Amino acid sequence: MSVDPARTLVALAGLILPLTVLTVAYRLSRRQLIWTAWALVGLALGSVLLGAVQVVTQGQSGLLYPENPMPGVLFGTFANRNSAGLFLVSALALAALLPPPSNTTRFTVWRATICLLLITAILLTRSRTAIVLAALPLAMLFAKTLGTSLSKAQENPSKRPQLLKKGAIAGLVLAALIAGLLAFAPGRISESIDRFDAREDARSYIWEDATYAASSYWPIGSGMGTFDEVFQLDESLENLTPRRAGRAHNDYLEVAIEAGFFGVLLIAMWLAWMAWMTGRARLSEHKWTAWSGSAILAGIAFQSLLDYPLRNQTMLGMGSFAIILLLRFGKADQAEVA
Repeated sequence: MSVDPARTLVALAGLILPLTVLTVAYRLSRRQLIWTAWALVGLALGSVLLGAVQVVTQGQSGLLYPENPMPGVLFGTFANRNSAGLFLVSALALAALLPPPSNTTRFTVWRATICLLLITAILLTRSRTAIVLAALPLAMLFAKTLGTSLSKAQENPSKRPQLLKKGAIAGLVLAALIAGLLAFAPGRISESIDRFDAREDARSYIWEDATYAASSYWPIGSGMGTFDEVFQLDESLENLTPRRAGRAHNDYLEVAIEAGFFGVLLIAMWLAWMAWMTGRARLSEHKWTAWSGSAILAGIAFQSLLDYPLRNQTMLGMGSFAIILLLRFGKADQAEVA
């Protein structure tokens, strides 16, 4: 049921990529999944390199979508800096929590270097949601490191002081690096932090009209992909601007408009499934790999309150891969080598 079946058909075609990822990735072994996840981290670093060119040249070079100029902002391969930031946060979750792809010496140094590069890039996107969400994988990395140290200390009490000392030193070094980055950062990073001081946001006006639009089409909805058409009917004159809203900038509201009660119910079921699978993963020996998928899905869920990450094909694919990580590593399987 849709007020514009053609747009709904386009929305349906957008499911080809995530369904393909789910189908193909589910058949991979756990080792292949880990290699694939590290390949995604490599792609993120490639996007960071392109973004570095964009930042250094003030957007004069390297932009794939120059119709949205923001000098000094890191977009990478994206048109939307919020999606770019969330993709880098997802890569940060993988880099922070995945096991090594192979028996690599000094892997801890490589992990720390990659995480620091990704954190810097996230700051340069100037995406407030991405900057806040970056704290989630970092907190999980700290918890993983602390848990590993305590576990080793229990197994060998004689080494407990040494392990605790190393953990404290690692924490202080990480804190010093981040503090130094923020204190002596160039103006671009400072501007990213300053964006949190913004007092007005046009999104609040869009949400007001979007809430009314949702009630207009409740409980069936206007049809997936039709928001930009139907919102114009319910946009109030006092909130009208020369620019079109395009999106609700809150995907839960947008789904309520397009899919009505059944869309909201489906979202609630997905969130409940994610919470249940995340809780079950604590019993798995590969829980941190599973929780890297949870971190990605949580980032998508939280950013959906202020943006529309799953309207982006790359993030649809990343979200699908995160589901596979949570599903495959969230339960112990002695018959399969991780």
